[in-house]
Amino acid sequence: MKIKPLFDRVVLKPLESESETKGGILLPTAAQEKSQLAQVVAVGNGRNAEGKDIGMSVKVGDKVLFGKYTGTEVEIDEQKYVVVRQPDILAVIED
Repeated sequence: MKIKPLFDRVVLKPLESESETKGGILLPTAAQEKSQLAQVVAVGNGRNAEGKDIGMSVKVGDKVLFGKYTGTEVEIDEQKYVVVRQPDILAVIED
């Protein structure tokens, strides 16, 4: 199944959260924080505000940081995704 977001929405695939502390202590699943890092898997076409087209600043494949309590979680083909609006993306991570 393929998902295509509308307007200024972006589909993100959350990256795995840390399962071990820097000191080597393994964290149980319940103690792990929800990851705020994700990879962009689909991007909408942008939107029109006050007669001006607003394009998308992210592209498929970008690694991004998004707000902790933003977006809508969905599950497609047993894979979890988060759909957010572009303004909810805080930063693009460059390697």
